[in-house]
Amino acid sequence: MTLEGRKALVTGGASGIGAACATALAQRGAKVVVADVDASGAAALADRIGGTAWAVDLLDTDALAGLSLDCDILVNNAGIQKVAPIEEFEPAEFRRIMTLMLEAPFLLTRAALPHMYANGFGRIINISSVHGLRASAFKSAYVSAKHGLEGLSKVTALEGGPRGVTSNCINPGYVRTPLVEKQIADQALLHGIPEAEVLAKVMLTESAVKRLVEPAEVASLAAWIASDDAGMVTGASYTMDGGWSAR
Repeated sequence: MTLEGRKALVTGGASGIGAACATALAQRGAKVVVADVDASGAAALADRIGGTAWAVDLLDTDALAGLSLDCDILVNNAGIQKVAPIEEFEPAEFRRIMTLMLEAPFLLTRAALPHMYANGFGRIINISSVHGLRASAFKSAYVSAKHGLEGLSKVTALEGGPRGVTSNCINPGYVRTPLVEKQIADQALLHGIPEAEVLAKVMLTESAVKRLVEPAEVASLAAWIASDDAGMVTGASYTMDGGWSAR
């Protein structure tokens, strides 16, 4: 599973799943670009793993439209969350989530494919979610973006397959990240329960395995998908949700 000689780009790489993916890819020999709006966080991680940092605002789609990327592995991970009923969901916030979590992955994929095609090798790894396959109340923007990402990934797989490029989604359940931790108060308010009960009564109620996914578990799957061993794996959506989607 060596990735020696490969260059990887991980968005949202300063923390959570992104940081775990960047670390796992670097440990296997890849030169990793840690991309994040958090410039200091990206720089700190890049220093630790021997990579480079890219301070970037993925909401600036005009800038992304003109990019040309020379990465061999692209991990589209950056994301945000907003929990609210549809009738209270601000349209601007809906558009923001769709831009960051669907339009930006499209633009980065678009920027990376020419280099991948030229070399006859590429790995597009989209960090989706169980919410790319299932819906939950109060998450209209997040669920919509992840469902869209699933479609984008499959189209990329069909176009890229004949030219050595694979595209896949990883679909974790709730992962132990700052993004999930920030939801607890909102979920408690929406469901009328104490914050201490949110994990058991909201987040893990559909899972057979009653714990959060660890970022390193997601990263281990991403590293395998990035390897030569996964050359015939494309257009797939790998659930890592403790059995949630088995229902």
